[in-house]
Amino acid sequence: MIFDSPMQAFLLDKEGGALELSYEELNNVDSTNKILWVHFDYSSNEAKEWITDKSGIDSVAIDALLTEETRPRTTVLGEALLIALRGVNLNPNSKPEDMISIRLFISPNLIISTRKRNLLSVGEIIDNLKKGSGVKSSSEFLVELTLRVTDRMDDVIDQIQERTDFLEEILIENFDAEFRSEILAIRRETIILKRYLSPQKDALIKLYNEKISWIDEYQRIELRETNDQLMRHIEELDTIRDKVILIQEELANSVSEQMNRKMYVLSIISAIFLPLTFLTGLLGINIGGIPGAKDDNAFLIFSFLLIIVVTIQFIIFKKKKWI
Repeated sequence: MIFDSPMQAFLLDKEGGALELSYEELNNVDSTNKILWVHFDYSSNEAKEWITDKSGIDSVAIDALLTEETRPRTTVLGEALLIALRGVNLNPNSKPEDMISIRLFISPNLIISTRKRNLLSVGEIIDNLKKGSGVKSSSEFLVELTLRVTDRMDDVIDQIQERTDFLEEILIENFDAEFRSEILAIRRETIILKRYLSPQKDALIKLYNEKISWIDEYQRIELRETNDQLMRHIEELDTIRDKVILIQEELANSVSEQMNRKMYVLSIISAIFLPLTFLTGLLGINIGGIPGAKDDNAFLIFSFLLIIVVTIQFIIFKKKKWI
């Protein structure tokens, strides 16, 4: 597996194996009938020095390999390809939607890749080369990398789908405003993933449509299949997004309905006590001439009158179907 090293270099023998090289050996390596693959951390001094001064590639490619920010794309430079891809971040203590970018300059005999953080798909390709069962050509490297990057999205999108289904099931049975943060988290993840996967789809379409001599027809088919898989991921993200929006709307409707129900109950209670408050306030003023002020049975009579008022209100509310 790939480690946190600013540079790794391999001389591929085109038979599935590779010789690992040090930075010093890069200047004197004989890559005749072989493929030189150099994998840099683009922020390292080694990357800036070797790519700028010793790689011999086009200035456009140099800028693209060393840039801080990039979007997925494919650019044809003669018989070479300049490609930027994004893969999900499966490193420990990382968020998958915090996607990792990798930039590639690929020609029949030279592969230069740059990244800031480790991409597990690249690590697997390196492991296979060390075992002698790795890629045998630049085109096979390209197919293998795009396939592995896309495959690793399966589990991430499936997990988002499962979380969405769980939310939908729970909210149908018991609406709870506490799930709002989880809904927002899922929406954020789908938005970020789609923001990079959509241009990556376009990059792969251009990749298999371009007439590059060292990419054969079967490998174009493989790239097309990888792109079909990527398009399914994008469609799944669209479905998840739509479902989350519906869940969010249903949750908002439920919260609004609960609030309206509570306000309705408070309104009914206020309506019941309003005439009672008026009567008790009217008869409770401390001035002369209040009816029943000197009658010992006045309190019982007044209490009975209040009961009659409440009963009449109840009948009216019931008839109007307010309760």
